[in-house]
Amino acid sequence: MVTKNAEGRPVVAEATLKYHRGSAQKARLVLDQIRGRNVNDALASLRFSPKEVSRPVEKLLRSAVANAERAEEKVDVDTLYVAEAQAGPGPSLKRFRGRAFGRAFRVLHRSCHITLRLKAKPAPEEARVKTASSPAKDKTATKGQGRKRAARKPAASQG
Repeated sequence: MVTKNAEGRPVVAEATLKYHRGSAQKARLVLDQIRGRNVNDALASLRFSPKEVSRPVEKLLRSAVANAERAEEKVDVDTLYVAEAQAGPGPSLKRFRGRAFGRAFRVLHRSCHITLRLKAKPAPEEARVKTASSPAKDKTATKGQGRKRAARKPAASQG
């Protein structure tokens, strides 16, 4: 089954990591770096990222690519890119830590849910067909000049 995103376009593959022991805010820092990038570029960037959350996100991205390979529709992995990457909060573990004078302070161990959705870029020949059918542009204006300036004719000299 092919799911659709908010715009109604099909999503090729999806993978979700639930209950990751780390905050969603820290996960979003890594996800912002890979959103919109080619899968191979995203994997390379995650591989050398110093953030701790980059390891589980890399594993999740590899899982999403494997899901795309096993999908009913055959997809070339080189055309895949990270269409959506989001991290939402999960349940927090509530603990107490002893402080001075017999007090106890509350500590929250946060967790998050991370979701990746992959899409395939259109093939180059499909893109050429779309551009060939587009209407011709007005060629009267040259590069760097506005329409008014190109449409103006030089004034006739009076003599």
